[in-house]
Amino acid sequence: MSGTNIDHVALTVHDLAGMADFYETAIGLQPMGGDQNTRRLGAGDQVLLELRHDAAAKPRDPAEAGLFHTAFLWPSRGDLGAWLRHAADQNIRLTGASDHGVSEALYLDDPEGNGIEIYRDRPSNEWQQDGDRITMFTRRLDLVDLISAATDPWEGATAGSSIGHVHLQVGDLGRADQFFRDDLGLTQTFDGPGGIWYGWNGYHHQLAGNIWNSRGAGPRDPDRIGLAEIALRSSDGAGKTLTDPWGTRFRMI
Repeated sequence: MSGTNIDHVALTVHDLAGMADFYETAIGLQPMGGDQNTRRLGAGDQVLLELRHDAAAKPRDPAEAGLFHTAFLWPSRGDLGAWLRHAADQNIRLTGASDHGVSEALYLDDPEGNGIEIYRDRPSNEWQQDGDRITMFTRRLDLVDLISAATDPWEGATAGSSIGHVHLQVGDLGRADQFFRDDLGLTQTFDGPGGIWYGWNGYHHQLAGNIWNSRGAGPRDPDRIGLAEIALRSSDGAGKTLTDPWGTRFRMI
C-alpha cells in the first residue's frame, strides 16, 4: 500500500489518569482531547497515542501475542539527547539502549507493562542497504555522547515527532510474514533470530514481529489491557480494517 504510515496507536488501560500522566510527564506528549473514558496525546497537531479505559480488562500476559513496543520517533539527535537528560533527571528507568545502525534507541516500559522505544533516525544515506534489505544491528549506545547532543532543555515532544514503528509479538514468523506482505503490502527489510522487520516506501521498518516471548501463541484475549489497535494513514485503503492471525487490529484512516 503506497503512501502508508502509522498514524497512531491505541492502548486499552486500567488507570486512565495515571497512564495519561505518565505519557505526558515521562514521555513528553501533549494532551489532545478525550472524554471520561478516553485520552488522546500527541505532538504538534498529530495524535500519536489514544488511551481507552477499561476497568474490567484483565492484566497483560507477557507471553501473549500483541504489543512488543511502540516506537516514538523524535526529529533529531538533539531531541533524543534532551529526552535522555530528562529521563535521568526524573529517575525514569530505562530497560535498554542500543545503536541499531539506522537509528539510536532508548527503551522503557509504561506503568502497565507496555513496551516503549524512543529513537532518532540517522539520515537514510548513511544506512547500509542492498536492494530492499537494510542492515540493522544491536550494539552498545554511548549514552554520554548522546546526552551531550542535547542543545536545549527537554520541553516535550515537538512538532514532527511521530510513531516511527510498532514492534509486535506474534506466534509464528511464517504466518506473520504472509500477513505483513500479502495483507499490508509491506516489504521485508531485515530478519534476525526470532524476528522479522518490514517497511513501506523504503523506510527501514514501520512494523516488525518477533517470537522471543510468544512462540506458538494463539489468538490474543481481547479482554486484556494492552494494544487495542494500530491506525494507519493510507492513500489507497482508507476505511478498511484488517486483523492479523492473532487478533491485532489495523484500521486504515
